[in-house]
Amino acid sequence: MAKTPVEMFLVRLEQYVSGRMGRRTFMKTHAKGALWLAASASLVSPRVLSGAEIPDIAVCVGDAAAATRRAVTMMGGMKSFVRTGDKVVIKPNMSFTGDVMDAVNTHPEVVRELVAMCREAGASRVRVLDHTLRPSEQCIEGIRDACRIFGNDVVHALEKRDLYREVTISRGVSLKETEVMRDVLESDVLIAAPVAKSHGSTGVSLSMKGMMGLVWNRTVMHWRYDLHESIADLCTILRPKLVVVDATRVLTTHGPGGPGRVITPRTVIASTDMVAADAYTVQAYEWYGKKMPADKVKHIRIGHARGLGRMDTSGLTVRRTVL
Repeated sequence: MAKTPVEMFLVRLEQYVSGRMGRRTFMKTHAKGALWLAASASLVSPRVLSGAEIPDIAVCVGDAAAATRRAVTMMGGMKSFVRTGDKVVIKPNMSFTGDVMDAVNTHPEVVRELVAMCREAGASRVRVLDHTLRPSEQCIEGIRDACRIFGNDVVHALEKRDLYREVTISRGVSLKETEVMRDVLESDVLIAAPVAKSHGSTGVSLSMKGMMGLVWNRTVMHWRYDLHESIADLCTILRPKLVVVDATRVLTTHGPGGPGRVITPRTVIASTDMVAADAYTVQAYEWYGKKMPADKVKHIRIGHARGLGRMDTSGLTVRRTVL
Protein backbone atom coordinates (compact mmCIF):
# COMPACT_ATOMS: atom_id res chain seq x y z
CA MET A 1 0.00 0.00 0.00
CA ALA A 2 1.36 3.41 -0.97
CA LYS A 3 2.39 5.67 1.88
CA THR A 4 0.48 8.88 2.53
CA PRO A 5 2.36 12.21 2.28
CA VAL A 6 2.51 12.45 6.06
CA GLU A 7 3.88 8.90 6.30
CA MET A 8 6.52 9.71 3.67
CA PHE A 9 7.40 12.86 5.61
CA LEU A 10 7.90 10.84 8.79
CA VAL A 11 10.16 8.38 6.97
CA ARG A 12 12.32 11.22 5.65
CA LEU A 13 12.28 12.89 9.06
CA GLU A 14 13.59 9.72 10.70
CA GLN A 15 16.34 9.51 8.08
CA TYR A 16 17.28 13.12 8.74
CA VAL A 17 17.35 12.79 12.55
CA SER A 18 19.38 9.56 12.37
CA GLY A 19 21.93 11.19 10.10
CA ARG A 20 21.14 9.10 7.02
CA MET A 21 19.88 12.16 5.13
CA GLY A 22 21.64 15.51 5.00
CA ARG A 23 19.97 18.72 6.14
CA ARG A 24 20.03 20.25 2.68
CA THR A 25 18.47 17.20 1.06
CA PHE A 26 15.76 17.11 3.73
CA MET A 27 14.94 20.79 3.33
CA LYS A 28 14.89 20.50 -0.46
CA THR A 29 12.64 17.43 -0.37
CA HIS A 30 10.08 18.96 2.00
CA ALA A 31 8.75 22.43 1.36
CA LYS A 32 7.99 24.82 4.20
CA GLY A 33 4.30 23.95 4.05
CA ALA A 34 5.02 20.33 4.90
CA LEU A 35 7.25 21.37 7.78
CA TRP A 36 4.59 23.64 9.26
CA LEU A 37 1.93 20.97 8.78
CA ALA A 38 4.07 18.50 10.69
CA ALA A 39 4.88 21.09 13.33
CA SER A 40 1.21 21.71 13.98
CA ALA A 41 0.84 18.00 14.68
CA SER A 42 3.80 18.16 17.12
CA LEU A 43 5.84 15.88 14.88
CA VAL A 44 8.96 18.01 14.46
CA SER A 45 11.56 19.07 16.98
CA PRO A 46 12.66 22.73 17.23
CA ARG A 47 16.00 21.71 15.71
CA VAL A 48 14.33 20.37 12.55
CA LEU A 49 11.99 23.35 12.29
CA SER A 50 14.93 25.73 12.36
CA GLY A 51 17.07 23.45 10.23
CA ALA A 52 17.69 26.14 7.62
CA GLU A 53 19.31 28.28 10.32
CA ILE A 54 21.54 25.60 11.80
CA PRO A 55 24.99 25.31 10.22
CA ASP A 56 26.85 22.15 9.39
CA ILE A 57 29.77 23.47 11.43
CA ALA A 58 29.71 26.07 14.21
CA VAL A 59 32.92 27.90 15.10
CA CYS A 60 33.19 30.12 18.15
CA VAL A 61 36.18 32.11 19.40
CA GLY A 62 36.30 33.02 23.07
CA ASP A 63 37.05 31.69 26.53
CA ALA A 64 36.76 27.91 26.78
CA ALA A 65 33.46 27.56 28.63
CA ALA A 66 31.64 30.41 26.90
CA ALA A 67 32.83 29.34 23.44
CA THR A 68 31.70 25.78 24.11
CA ARG A 69 28.22 26.85 25.13
CA ARG A 70 27.86 29.23 22.19
CA ALA A 71 29.09 26.66 19.64
CA VAL A 72 26.56 24.08 20.90
CA THR A 73 23.83 26.73 20.94
CA MET A 74 24.63 27.55 17.31
CA MET A 75 24.07 23.87 16.51
CA GLY A 76 20.56 24.05 17.97
CA GLY A 77 21.36 23.69 21.66
CA MET A 78 22.01 20.61 23.75
CA LYS A 79 18.31 19.76 23.88
CA SER A 80 18.58 18.98 20.17
CA PHE A 81 20.82 16.05 21.10
CA VAL A 82 19.95 15.09 24.67
CA ARG A 83 16.38 14.35 25.80
CA THR A 84 15.00 14.07 29.30
CA GLY A 85 16.13 10.79 30.86
CA ASP A 86 18.95 10.11 28.38
CA LYS A 87 22.19 8.47 29.46
CA VAL A 88 25.10 10.42 28.02
CA VAL A 89 28.77 9.58 27.54
CA ILE A 90 31.22 12.38 26.81
CA LYS A 91 34.56 11.28 25.34
CA PRO A 92 37.30 13.88 25.81
CA ASN A 93 41.06 13.32 25.61
CA MET A 94 42.28 12.31 29.08
CA SER A 95 45.04 9.89 28.12
CA PHE A 96 48.06 11.93 29.18
CA THR A 97 49.38 13.93 32.09
CA GLY A 98 50.25 17.57 31.71
CA ASP A 99 49.10 21.10 32.33
CA VAL A 100 46.18 22.67 30.51
CA MET A 101 48.52 24.66 28.28
CA ASP A 102 50.33 21.51 27.16
CA ALA A 103 47.21 20.79 25.05
CA VAL A 104 47.47 17.02 25.38
CA ASN A 105 44.06 16.70 27.05
CA THR A 106 40.73 18.43 26.47
CA HIS A 107 40.36 21.69 28.37
CA PRO A 108 38.57 20.96 31.69
CA GLU A 109 36.26 23.95 31.20
CA VAL A 110 35.10 22.61 27.83
CA VAL A 111 34.17 19.30 29.44
CA ARG A 112 32.55 20.92 32.48
CA GLU A 113 30.36 23.08 30.23
CA LEU A 114 29.27 20.05 28.19
CA VAL A 115 28.31 18.19 31.36
CA ALA A 116 26.38 21.23 32.58
CA MET A 117 24.46 21.51 29.31
CA CYS A 118 23.62 17.80 29.32
CA ARG A 119 22.28 18.11 32.87
CA GLU A 120 20.27 21.18 31.86
CA ALA A 121 18.80 19.20 28.96
CA GLY A 122 17.51 16.59 31.41
CA ALA A 123 20.06 13.79 31.10
CA SER A 124 19.56 11.16 33.79
CA ARG A 125 23.26 10.29 33.81
CA VAL A 126 26.36 11.87 32.34
CA ARG A 127 29.70 10.11 32.35
CA VAL A 128 33.03 11.40 31.08
CA LEU A 129 35.13 8.42 30.02
CA ASP A 130 38.49 7.49 28.55
CA HIS A 131 40.93 4.58 28.56
CA THR A 132 44.10 6.37 29.57
CA LEU A 133 47.64 5.70 28.34
CA ARG A 134 49.40 7.10 31.41
CA PRO A 135 48.62 6.66 35.15
CA SER A 136 44.89 7.20 35.22
CA GLU A 137 44.56 9.25 38.39
CA GLN A 138 47.01 11.83 37.08
CA CYS A 139 45.48 11.85 33.60
CA ILE A 140 41.91 12.54 34.68
CA GLU A 141 42.71 14.82 37.62
CA GLY A 142 42.09 18.16 35.91
CA ILE A 143 38.80 17.21 34.28
CA ARG A 144 37.62 15.31 37.35
CA ASP A 145 38.24 18.33 39.55
CA ALA A 146 36.42 20.62 37.13
CA CYS A 147 33.40 18.31 37.06
CA ARG A 148 33.30 17.57 40.78
CA ILE A 149 30.49 20.09 41.20
CA PHE A 150 28.26 17.49 39.50
CA GLY A 151 29.24 14.72 41.92
CA ASN A 152 31.97 12.12 42.27
CA ASP A 153 30.57 9.62 39.75
CA VAL A 154 31.06 11.59 36.54
CA VAL A 155 34.68 11.28 35.37
CA HIS A 156 36.25 7.84 35.02
CA ALA A 157 39.21 6.07 33.49
CA LEU A 158 37.99 2.51 32.77
CA GLU A 159 40.87 0.12 33.34
CA LYS A 160 39.10 -3.19 33.98
CA ARG A 161 38.30 -5.48 31.09
CA ASP A 162 34.93 -6.54 32.50
CA LEU A 163 33.78 -2.96 31.93
CA TYR A 164 34.00 -3.62 28.18
CA ARG A 165 31.93 -5.85 25.91
CA GLU A 166 32.88 -7.49 22.63
CA VAL A 167 31.05 -6.21 19.59
CA THR A 168 31.06 -7.15 15.92
CA ILE A 169 31.86 -4.43 13.39
CA SER A 170 29.64 -5.50 10.52
CA ARG A 171 30.92 -2.77 8.20
CA GLY A 172 34.52 -3.33 9.19
CA VAL A 173 37.05 -3.62 6.38
CA SER A 174 40.13 -4.14 8.53
CA LEU A 175 38.86 -4.25 12.13
CA LYS A 176 36.02 -6.78 12.39
CA GLU A 177 35.49 -6.89 16.16
CA THR A 178 36.59 -5.11 19.29
CA GLU A 179 35.66 -4.60 22.94
CA VAL A 180 33.82 -1.35 23.66
CA MET A 181 33.02 0.25 27.01
CA ARG A 182 29.69 -1.07 28.29
CA ASP A 183 28.70 2.44 29.37
CA VAL A 184 29.01 3.59 25.78
CA LEU A 185 27.02 0.67 24.39
CA GLU A 186 24.27 1.27 26.94
CA SER A 187 24.14 5.05 26.48
CA ASP A 188 21.60 7.03 24.49
CA VAL A 189 23.98 9.78 23.43
CA LEU A 190 27.70 9.85 22.69
CA ILE A 191 29.44 13.23 22.51
CA ALA A 192 33.00 13.47 21.22
CA ALA A 193 35.07 16.25 22.81
CA PRO A 194 38.64 15.89 21.53
CA VAL A 195 41.43 18.38 21.91
CA ALA A 196 43.00 19.33 18.60
CA LYS A 197 46.48 17.87 18.47
CA SER A 198 49.04 16.28 16.21
CA HIS A 199 49.81 12.58 16.24
CA GLY A 200 52.96 10.75 15.19
CA SER A 201 51.11 7.81 13.63
CA THR A 202 47.98 9.41 12.16
CA GLY A 203 49.01 13.01 11.51
CA VAL A 204 46.30 14.42 13.78
CA SER A 205 44.20 13.21 16.68
CA LEU A 206 40.65 14.55 16.60
CA SER A 207 37.17 13.05 16.97
CA MET A 208 37.64 10.03 14.68
CA LYS A 209 40.98 9.03 16.16
CA GLY A 210 39.61 9.75 19.63
CA MET A 211 37.14 6.85 19.40
CA MET A 212 40.11 4.55 20.07
CA GLY A 213 39.90 5.67 23.69
CA LEU A 214 36.59 3.84 24.07
CA VAL A 215 37.94 0.35 23.31
CA TRP A 216 39.87 -2.10 25.44
CA ASN A 217 42.71 -3.00 23.07
CA ARG A 218 43.73 -0.04 20.97
CA THR A 219 47.31 -1.21 20.45
CA VAL A 220 46.18 -4.02 18.15
CA MET A 221 44.92 -1.34 15.77
CA HIS A 222 48.49 -0.12 15.41
CA TRP A 223 50.25 -3.37 14.59
CA ARG A 224 47.73 -5.92 13.33
CA TYR A 225 45.59 -3.74 11.08
CA ASP A 226 45.90 -0.69 8.88
CA LEU A 227 45.54 2.00 11.54
CA HIS A 228 43.65 4.51 9.44
CA GLU A 229 41.29 1.89 8.01
CA SER A 230 40.59 0.48 11.46
CA ILE A 231 39.82 3.98 12.79
CA ALA A 232 37.20 4.32 10.05
CA ASP A 233 35.92 0.83 10.91
CA LEU A 234 35.54 1.85 14.55
CA CYS A 235 33.65 4.98 13.55
CA THR A 236 30.98 2.86 11.84
CA ILE A 237 29.81 1.70 15.28
CA LEU A 238 30.86 4.68 17.42
CA ARG A 239 28.98 7.61 15.89
CA PRO A 240 28.74 10.67 18.15
CA LYS A 241 25.53 12.67 17.95
CA LEU A 242 27.62 15.76 18.55
CA VAL A 243 31.30 16.59 18.09
CA VAL A 244 32.85 19.48 20.02
CA VAL A 245 36.50 20.03 19.10
CA ASP A 246 38.56 21.88 21.69
CA ALA A 247 40.86 24.13 19.70
CA THR A 248 41.34 26.59 22.53
CA ARG A 249 44.92 25.33 22.44
CA VAL A 250 46.30 23.22 19.58
CA LEU A 251 49.32 20.94 19.92
CA THR A 252 50.77 21.30 16.42
CA THR A 253 53.90 19.16 16.85
CA HIS A 254 55.08 16.16 18.88
CA GLY A 255 51.59 14.85 19.61
CA PRO A 256 49.85 13.08 21.07
CA GLY A 257 51.78 13.28 24.33
CA GLY A 258 53.95 16.36 23.78
CA PRO A 259 55.63 18.52 24.73
CA GLY A 260 55.43 20.35 21.43
CA ARG A 261 54.53 23.64 19.81
CA VAL A 262 51.21 24.92 21.13
CA ILE A 263 49.16 27.66 19.51
CA THR A 264 46.14 29.30 21.18
CA PRO A 265 43.28 29.96 18.73
CA ARG A 266 40.77 30.12 21.64
CA THR A 267 38.28 28.32 19.40
CA VAL A 268 35.63 25.63 19.79
CA ILE A 269 34.29 23.81 16.73
CA ALA A 270 30.98 21.92 16.82
CA SER A 271 29.25 19.69 14.29
CA THR A 272 27.05 16.63 14.02
CA ASP A 273 29.47 15.30 11.36
CA MET A 274 32.70 13.94 12.81
CA VAL A 275 34.43 13.79 9.42
CA ALA A 276 33.53 17.41 8.70
CA ALA A 277 34.56 18.57 12.18
CA ASP A 278 37.94 16.89 11.83
CA ALA A 279 38.42 18.10 8.26
CA TYR A 280 37.62 21.69 9.20
CA THR A 281 40.03 21.58 12.14
CA VAL A 282 42.83 20.16 10.00
CA GLN A 283 42.41 22.92 7.43
CA ALA A 284 42.10 25.70 9.99
CA TYR A 285 45.56 25.40 11.53
CA GLU A 286 49.17 24.66 10.70
CA TRP A 287 50.51 21.21 11.53
CA TYR A 288 54.21 20.54 11.76
CA GLY A 289 54.84 24.11 10.59
CA LYS A 290 52.67 24.08 7.46
CA LYS A 291 49.08 24.09 6.29
CA MET A 292 47.63 20.71 5.39
CA PRO A 293 44.49 19.80 3.39
CA ALA A 294 42.11 17.39 5.08
CA ASP A 295 42.57 14.69 2.43
CA LYS A 296 46.17 14.29 3.53
CA VAL A 297 44.87 12.60 6.68
CA LYS A 298 44.13 9.07 5.53
CA HIS A 299 41.40 8.16 8.03
CA ILE A 300 39.50 11.37 7.22
CA ARG A 301 39.77 10.54 3.52
CA ILE A 302 38.55 6.99 4.16
CA GLY A 303 35.70 8.21 6.37
CA HIS A 304 34.52 10.51 3.58
CA ALA A 305 34.78 7.77 0.94
CA ARG A 306 32.81 5.36 3.12
CA GLY A 307 29.98 7.80 3.76
CA LEU A 308 30.74 8.50 7.42
CA GLY A 309 30.68 12.24 6.80
CA ARG A 310 31.98 14.95 4.50
CA MET A 311 35.51 16.31 4.30
CA ASP A 312 34.70 18.82 1.54
CA THR A 313 33.90 21.58 3.99
CA SER A 314 33.78 24.24 1.27
CA GLY A 315 30.37 22.84 0.36
CA LEU A 316 29.09 22.99 3.94
CA THR A 317 27.52 25.83 5.88
CA VAL A 318 30.01 27.16 8.42
CA ARG A 319 28.92 29.82 10.90
CA ARG A 320 31.57 31.71 12.87
CA THR A 321 31.22 34.01 15.85
CA VAL A 322 33.60 35.81 18.20
CA LEU A 323 32.62 36.45 21.81
